[in-house]
Formats: sequence, structure tokens, C-alpha cells
Amino acid sequence: MVQHGSVVLPGSDSGVVRLKLGSTEKFIAISNDCNGRYCYLNPKRGALIAMVECLRNLVCSGATPLAMTDNLNFGNPYKPENFYQLKECVSGLAEACRFFDVPVVGGNVSLYNESPEGAIDPTPTVSVVGFIEKEEHITRQFVKAAGQRLVLLGGAPNELGGSQFLGIVHGKKTGDAPAVDLEAEKRLQNLLLSQIRSGSVSAAHDLSEGGLLVALAEMLFGPGRLGAAVDLSALPAPRLDALLFGESQGRIVVALAEEALAGLLDACGKAGVSAGAIGTVTGGPAFSVRTAQGSVEWDVAGLRTGWETSIENAMKRPGIA
Repeated sequence: MVQHGSVVLPGSDSGVVRLKLGSTEKFIAISNDCNGRYCYLNPKRGALIAMVECLRNLVCSGATPLAMTDNLNFGNPYKPENFYQLKECVSGLAEACRFFDVPVVGGNVSLYNESPEGAIDPTPTVSVVGFIEKEEHITRQFVKAAGQRLVLLGGAPNELGGSQFLGIVHGKKTGDAPAVDLEAEKRLQNLLLSQIRSGSVSAAHDLSEGGLLVALAEMLFGPGRLGAAVDLSALPAPRLDALLFGESQGRIVVALAEEALAGLLDACGKAGVSAGAIGTVTGGPAFSVRTAQGSVEWDVAGLRTGWETSIENAMKRPGIA
């Protein structure tokens, strides 16, 4: 037994476990990920995204990824279209693991997941474990204090394929899965990890389901009951909906003190990572966003209530027992 005692700590889109080894403490972060919509639209790219987002979540927690396992959920593989999805998803996972040098230490497969209406979306669920050496490197997604600056790393989102916005607002599961640039992902993740370890970054949250607007809102749902004033008017945005709700990969929002901003931007320039300050944490209670088309504002408490009660409200809809 190597684990003498443990406690689960909150991370950024991942769980962090404290391991006590005698008088020594180490920290293990665990992240799980998969987006079946992406895999339905583009199986190989969807699997790549599952892997790189899992790694990105670990890095946002301050962890160095160590190893992965998976749970491959598909329909009847004797049907050509299902076998194609399985083959392409495995290929995508393998490519990502080779590129990031992450070993696969286990996994399982669940097949024949179908109903009379058809097979489930291909769902190659990925779980990755990472290592955090020092407790002060554990990073959460929640902003900590008024006056902190919000910085978008990786550039503005610019695509809507497979997004929650298309699904929820327009009832569509269409388009291509977001593009994946593995080299850019590696630069971004290495840069963020180095900044977390230097003590510059106090919060980090990647863009995933819901896009930039959702990521920013979620960063305000911590214990401090803080708000934010965000200005996106200078970002390139051929489409406003893509800027606000696009799920482009390789994007992270970080929060840091004003005095650390210049150093972060300088480090990003040297690392080849796009970065720009997009807002400031306020004392609350409003979350305001300015775009080239105008400004909108929400009450953070109201947004948080909807976020925390979404499952409860869904279960109250007609037709759900």
C-alpha cells in the first residue's frame, strides 16, 4: 500500500487527491472527458479532442499528465458505420497518446449500445491521471479577488460545429468537430504549467462545452461571490455567436494579479502562445460583457442558480417521471 491517507480537493475541471506517505504529501489529479457529438461528426478528431481536453484540464489544475485509461462505448461493430467510428476513434486516441508521450495503462470496451432508434453516439471516454508536487501549485477554476485580470490564451473562438449552442439553441448536431492543433496545444499547456509553478496564475479554466461565455461565467461561481467586467470588442469575430459560444480547442482563460500581467504576456510571446487581457474581476454582483455589437449584463447569483439546478430543472420537465 502506498496510500497512507487521502482527501479529495477541488481542482479546475478535475479532482485532486492528497496522498500522505508518512510525513510526505503528494497530490494526484484525475480528469475524465469525452464529447460524443464531436465523435459522431468526426470520430478521429473527436477522440483527439477527448484526449487533449483531458490533458488541458489536468494542466489547468497544475498537474503534469502521467498516464491514461479509457472506456470505449460504441454500437454494434458488425455494422460498417459503427466499426468505422470505433476504428477512427482508436486511431485518434493513439495519435494523441504518441504525440504527448502518455502511456495507456488500461481500458475496457462496451459494444452493442443500441436501441430501435439506432446506436449511441461514439463515446471513447478518457481518464488521465496527473501529478502535482506542491500544494501551492493546485489551481482552481474560480477567481479569487476583485482587481484580478482575466486573460484569454490561445486566441478567440471561431467555430460552431458540434457545439452546445447549435444543439440547445438551434436543435442541430451538425458541422465538423473543432479543429485540433497538437503543436499549439503542447505550447499552450507547457506555458500554463510553467506560469502556475511560478506563482503567476491563480485560476485557470479551459474553453469547452458552451464556449467562452460559459467558461467566464463558471469562473465566477466560487466562494467569493465575485463579478467581472469583460470587453471582447477588440477580438476578431466574423460571427458573434462563434466568439461567445464557439468551442474552439486550445483556449484557456486565466486569472492573475495586475502586477503579474506583463510577465505573463511576455512569456506567452516568447512561447508562441496568443494572449490578450479581456477583462477584470469585480466585487460583484454583475457579470458584464461588451462586444462590438453592444453590451449585456447578468446577475452572477442568478446564473449560478441556473448552473447548480440544471439537472433538477430538467427532471421537472413534462414527460419525465
